[in-house]
Amino acid sequence: MHHSSKSHSADRGIFIGFLVLMFWLPVPLGSNHAWAWAFMEVWIFGLSLVWLWGFLHGHVRLTSVFYKAKPILILLILWLIYIGFQCFPLPYLLVEFLSPEAAHLQTLVTTEGSHPATATLSVDSHATTVSLLKSISYVLLFVLTLLLVKRRKRLRWLAYTLVFSGLFQAVYGSLMTLSGMEYGFFHEKIYYTEVATGTFVNRNHLAGYLEMCLAVGIGLLIAQLGDSTNMTWRQHLRSVVAWLLSDKMRLRLYLVMMVIALVLTRSRMGNTAFFASMMVAGVIGLMLSRHATRSTVILLVSLIVIDILIVGAWFGIDKVAQRLEQTSFVSETRDEVDVHTLPYWQDYLLTGSGLGSFYTVFPRYRESDVDGFFDHAHNDYLEFGAETGIVGVLLVGSSVIFSLIVALLAQYRRRESLYRGVAFSAMMGIIAIMTHSFVDFNLQIPANAATFMVILAMAWIALFLPSHSKQRQRRSSAIGKSENKNEGLNEGF
Repeated sequence: MHHSSKSHSADRGIFIGFLVLMFWLPVPLGSNHAWAWAFMEVWIFGLSLVWLWGFLHGHVRLTSVFYKAKPILILLILWLIYIGFQCFPLPYLLVEFLSPEAAHLQTLVTTEGSHPATATLSVDSHATTVSLLKSISYVLLFVLTLLLVKRRKRLRWLAYTLVFSGLFQAVYGSLMTLSGMEYGFFHEKIYYTEVATGTFVNRNHLAGYLEMCLAVGIGLLIAQLGDSTNMTWRQHLRSVVAWLLSDKMRLRLYLVMMVIALVLTRSRMGNTAFFASMMVAGVIGLMLSRHATRSTVILLVSLIVIDILIVGAWFGIDKVAQRLEQTSFVSETRDEVDVHTLPYWQDYLLTGSGLGSFYTVFPRYRESDVDGFFDHAHNDYLEFGAETGIVGVLLVGSSVIFSLIVALLAQYRRRESLYRGVAFSAMMGIIAIMTHSFVDFNLQIPANAATFMVILAMAWIALFLPSHSKQRQRRSSAIGKSENKNEGLNEGF
């Protein structure tokens, strides 16, 4: 028994550290400074090592969801191997065959123009090594999510942690904007004044983060609406009134505050991606939900639409609309950046210039119509394509699409409202970020990329986490086995 309690406390400690990390990630400027992402990496590697130590000593074990997620784990491991391949010295002739442009650039730095004995596919192997470490931490975070979120209550804890993190960013960002104090993370804002940025530097990255947190919150709301089939209109009305007076209204208020902050970012694509993803996910959810009461989903969507109208009237969604109307190809520099990135991608078509090397390579392709320094393309698809080539885009794209399909399957197959709600969250979050990525670089910001990886993992948990009844059966039928005693202890956390 002592061994079981020790096992449970070790596992619980890792999970608490994981939740604290998820709340922390957006706080230090979206973890988009070297010290902040290094801290993130050390934290994730530390949690992973503690879990591995527990596994080797029999305190924790692999979960059923982990086994079921093997296809995407293989894809992610192949991605890491591929990025490692980009920054590993290879025979020059092989690099010349795979990426002539990368080979040519590396001859320029040698004496007398002779080619070196070895070269790397990445034209900036240091930047690619830095990006490889980030990528390893993201994949480990994905794996930790599968290993630690092994009960319904833990899934709910994770979802609420993301909601509270989004709420903190929303309240802080809104207060700074509405009060005129204009502080970011312990410093006075220089850029993006009079718009909400939270503790991020860029309003679009706060918008991207809020899109994901709102998706999780809306999924939780759907999960709490419950299953009410064959009800009369009077019973429906009674249940709606009861719901409005219940504790679930707090979650509604949290969502309202996040929508207010999203509007206050004045991010055109942030707002567009949120509203579009909510409507698309809502329609798909209605089509796929065999078990959910359609009227409850319609109720949810209608309430959110009412929110938008009220929030918009008070907090200026008309200013977002005005920014959209005033958008033109003449005034937008990011369009020229995207246009100049296309020939860059063509030169590194198969294997890319190296993950993280955009800021090194892009100046060679920039023309006079683009001023200033650009460390990222304002389009995640183009940047990933240019840096990792067709091979990289296929590996990353397959992982995201695979997870989206899994979220759709979970909505169709699962009977329990929590799993359907989380599947909705994953689907909406993926659609929102994929939409926003056409005009921004949210997936280059560590806090947003890490949160996105957790949302991908939540899709797999929503489909494959055993139902509550199965978990109880498993525990009751395994009383004599110490391993399963371990999982049965203190089901609360």
